Amino acid sequence: MGIIIWLLIGAAAGWLAGNIMKGDGFGLLGNIIVGIVGSVIGGFVFGLLGFGSTSMLGSLITAVVGAVILLYLVSVIKK
Repeated sequence: MGIIIWLLIGAAAGWLAGNIMKGDGFGLLGNIIVGIVGSVIGGFVFGLLGFGSTSMLGSLITAVVGAVILLYLVSVIKK
């Protein structure tokens, strides 16, 4: 059951970050990948700042922030 929640949070975070950064999502698989990679980046950044999440909402916020950072870095590298 945990993996399903993990994938759902990743998909939601990827979709939200896609909407924030470029206006649309990346499809289901793309959203999941962006969200999962974003959660790793967000967890690292928030860990450096001394923050941690213990709830699903906190995990979603962490993943969205990380995914936005990921998409920003990708857009900078593409230019």
